[in-house]
Amino acid sequence: QVQLVESGGGLVQPGGSLRLSCAASGSIFNIYDMGWYRQAPGKQREAVVLITKSGGTNYADSVKGRFTISRDNAKNTVYLQMNSLNPEATAVFYCYAAATARDSPSLNIYWGQGTQVTVSS
Repeated sequence: QVQLVESGGGLVQPGGSLRLSCAASGSIFNIYDMGWYRQAPGKQREAVVLITKSGGTNYADSVKGRFTISRDNAKNTVYLQMNSLNPEATAVFYCYAAATARDSPSLNIYWGQGTQVTVSS
């Protein structure tokens, strides 16, 4: 199995920045796309951004120019730098990885447990 652990969430003032990290571990064979979703209070989970293994990215329009995703394939880790945060960004952020495990050749989507981001003064 593959486990994902997020870190870096917390409370930030409007206009501030946060950097989220998500590290994958376990019986990883290969990781393809990685990315982030978020779920705001009372709303459905929505896609924020993804990054391919080769570094290609796809951002939601709402975060373009303010959020930057990156990954370190050697560390099986994805990062999300979030700048110019506003209160509407308050949500639980979930990372995911499309990966194959050594004991399972099929491609599965693995999720982290989520990390709370709160933007408030």
